[in-house]
Amino acid sequence: MSENIYDNPDFFNSYSQMERSKKGLEAAGEWHTLKEMLPDFTGKRVLDLGCGYGWHSVYAAEQGATSVTGVDISEKMLQVARAQTNLEAVEYLHEDIEKVRFEKDSFDIVISSLAFHYVEKFDELVKKVHHFLKANGTFIFSIEHPVFTAEGSQDFIYDEDGNIVSFPVDHYFDSGKRMVHFLGQDMTKYHRTITQYFESLRQNGFRVDQLKEPTPGEEMQDIPGMRDEFRRPMMLIFSATNTK
Repeated sequence: MSENIYDNPDFFNSYSQMERSKKGLEAAGEWHTLKEMLPDFTGKRVLDLGCGYGWHSVYAAEQGATSVTGVDISEKMLQVARAQTNLEAVEYLHEDIEKVRFEKDSFDIVISSLAFHYVEKFDELVKKVHHFLKANGTFIFSIEHPVFTAEGSQDFIYDEDGNIVSFPVDHYFDSGKRMVHFLGQDMTKYHRTITQYFESLRQNGFRVDQLKEPTPGEEMQDIPGMRDEFRRPMMLIFSATNTK
């Protein structure tokens, strides 16, 4: 079973106070880029891996998806998702995204937002997605950028006055486990290079169509800390097609 820090009461309470937790997709710095990359959901069967609060599941249903299945390991996240979702097309499953199983060709689109850097065996997950995503189906996901995950601390280096000096990038080619301190808690994440993500897709039946490094939109520039997001990439978005 994957680590489930999100059901830790202290962590969950802190996470729920973040702007993106309170305001949804419009408060997510990567959303304006991801939104432009999403396929047409009309009449499609959609799987949302690591659905969290269900923001993306609800969006897919609102855009015409016939059915949306959101999967998450955190019961606390799913409680919020269920409470704020009033669409019959959306259902939520309390499952580990590394363990969940579906029949072959069950979905037309698979999406995931900022979940796969918690996955230890990405290759195996890609193979499973290839199995239950139909031919020519779309697989689109965002992750923490390998530049952001490489060194492990995921924080800037500051001078004695608290001003940002730089962002550390080290051990980039040493993929594997990273221990991260976030919102007062220690957690496990997994670092991979851009090449490793790309090759996992290519070698397991996918054609990579788009690769983007999102930055916050102009409308978010006045939010404290957002301008610092231009100093280094924090996220990476892949869009791929199942070539079967």
